[in-house]
Amino acid sequence: MFSTKGLRVFLSLFLSVLIFPLQTTFAQRRSLSNSNMSQGDKMPQVQAKTDSIKEGSAWTLTFPLGDHVESQIDTLTYNYQRYSIPSQQSDAYVTTGNLGAEGINMIFFDRPQRYAFFFRDALDRWLPSFSSQKFYNVYVPSTILQYGFAGSKETHQDLLKIDLMGNVNRRIGIAGKVQYLHSRGAYENQAVKNFTWGLSFYYLGDRYEAQAFFNSYYSLLKENGGITDELYITDPAQVQAGVTSIDSKSIPTRLTTAQSRMTGDEFYMDHAFKMGYWKSVQVNDTSSREEYVPLAKIKYSFDLQHNTHGFSNQNATEGNEFWLHRYLYGTGTHDNTHLYMMTNSIGLELIEGFRKWVKFGLSAYLSYQIQKYHQTDYYYPGEIGVAENLTPWPEGMNIPSSATKNYLWLGGRLQKDKGNILRYSADVKFGILGDGAGDIDLNGMVSTQIPVKNDSIKITAEGHFSNQSQPYLLQQYISNHFIWDNNFGKTRRYKIAGGLKIPWTKTTFSVGVENLQNYVYFNYLSLPQQYGGNVQVFSASATQELKLGILHWNNTVYYQKTSNSDILPLPELTIYSNLFIKFIAFKVLKLQVGVDCDYYTAYKSLNYQPATMTFHVQGDNPRYVGNYPYINVYVNARLYKTRFYIQYSHLNQGWFSSNSFLMPYYPMNPRRLELGLAIDFTN
Repeated sequence: MFSTKGLRVFLSLFLSVLIFPLQTTFAQRRSLSNSNMSQGDKMPQVQAKTDSIKEGSAWTLTFPLGDHVESQIDTLTYNYQRYSIPSQQSDAYVTTGNLGAEGINMIFFDRPQRYAFFFRDALDRWLPSFSSQKFYNVYVPSTILQYGFAGSKETHQDLLKIDLMGNVNRRIGIAGKVQYLHSRGAYENQAVKNFTWGLSFYYLGDRYEAQAFFNSYYSLLKENGGITDELYITDPAQVQAGVTSIDSKSIPTRLTTAQSRMTGDEFYMDHAFKMGYWKSVQVNDTSSREEYVPLAKIKYSFDLQHNTHGFSNQNATEGNEFWLHRYLYGTGTHDNTHLYMMTNSIGLELIEGFRKWVKFGLSAYLSYQIQKYHQTDYYYPGEIGVAENLTPWPEGMNIPSSATKNYLWLGGRLQKDKGNILRYSADVKFGILGDGAGDIDLNGMVSTQIPVKNDSIKITAEGHFSNQSQPYLLQQYISNHFIWDNNFGKTRRYKIAGGLKIPWTKTTFSVGVENLQNYVYFNYLSLPQQYGGNVQVFSASATQELKLGILHWNNTVYYQKTSNSDILPLPELTIYSNLFIKFIAFKVLKLQVGVDCDYYTAYKSLNYQPATMTFHVQGDNPRYVGNYPYINVYVNARLYKTRFYIQYSHLNQGWFSSNSFLMPYYPMNPRRLELGLAIDFTN
């Protein structure tokens, strides 16, 4: 599942990070002094102030230098049950059908940025990433154990998550996490096994700070290519000699031996050395303490990632029917693609608020990244062109089996994170040398609060501009069924958006527009293609929470409009509605009992390509999916530190329509009972 050598290297680095701050702690201690005290007076031992991170809090990091972004510890009860349903990872989510399987968010503004290793995009919801890594500062050591299960013996779904967190003292925190997901799937040949684990550490001292984490993942996914005939869902009597009921596991699929494998790991660490001065702070009439006031930080960060994608198919007959080309192997497929990526960054930060007149923070950094790629024919060079039944290579193709890319960026950040009236930030990154020379990435955000009565309205605005080169694997790629050698230009993106939040009415509005020029997408042949024109996306959303006694009705509505649905298809209208009652039974049992529904209008569906784990547009005579409500009934409960749920998903199967498809040949899961449990073991 993961490299033993890589684990040894990580443990060595991890221990060095642990030991170093413990050694430097002694150098940071300052004796307390009070010049007005006599020799007979005894000074109280008042501990020096450490950091601004609150106890019982969590945070994520910004890349590359590791600035803190406030986050939450996962202890919420509301809608705890929802994410056990594969198609409800967002309010409009397209997936191949199984929990832990490939998927894409159809709320365009919520899609993450494309990875350099594009295979990861389809599994972004399930794999650990830099942006999702959390650090914790907790009062006492804690372990959160979660387990959810559903389905029968043939279709069972099991998800186990364990999060451990604790503090050695106010300065040092450690955490670990494990997640194991095994789901056979509601349909044949779509089983998923996913195992991830990670460790993290931080030290927050007066003069020195350090943060580090290591994450590893292994994901094995059966690829069934969809069912062979949609009539098994829409009208099973036609294909079963008049029998109307059907067992989903008995439906034949287009592929039976194909599978994808994703493995990877990431090690990150950062160090910050603070420059400033000590000042005496009066505690009471007889004592004072020394407090360190940082003026600036010198920062260094290191990030090392390794990602591997493998695809295999042992049934040549099915492969010949499913794919048009066979470039490398005539009797089966065993593709392998690897990416090793290392980033070193160094920067200087002037800290916000070290003087009363300094109302903002300012930082600059230099970042160097190296990417090394190995593709399929690097590992299996002897079979190319040997078999007589292979497809001839496209004319003019000269793709190296391995490649190295270098990037040097100059970046900076201006931010104001303190104060209630106005906060803002601006980030910029320029590619100055290497394969990303001339790239630019600019982001800005501003927020303000307008006091009204005893509360305040929050208004936010954000903007984005980028002009970026394409990831290497979209330019040159080799596999058994797909080969491409492109010369794509940079993609330019412009985005402006704003939001309004009214707390006392529990109302939230947002609106935005984005323009994409030279957008790269996967066409109907599953090949990357660049559209030289402009594609605009307009988006508006509103959330309203209503309450009458114990009755609650929460609604979220999205409206999206794309200027070119052939290039970038999106559902225009998406609605999530949740009607429930919320009360406390027996004085201790908190209950949420309700029914929720996901719905989006019909749109030109995407298709899924198993060999590359990509979602692509359709060609002529496109199929539409959507215009189908997905309804669940559930009970959520919390008893002290234990959360649990019971849910009956897809309650309305067959009620209004039988056209319950996420994509062509990929049906939604049948109705079933699901249960889950989470226990917070706090010592």
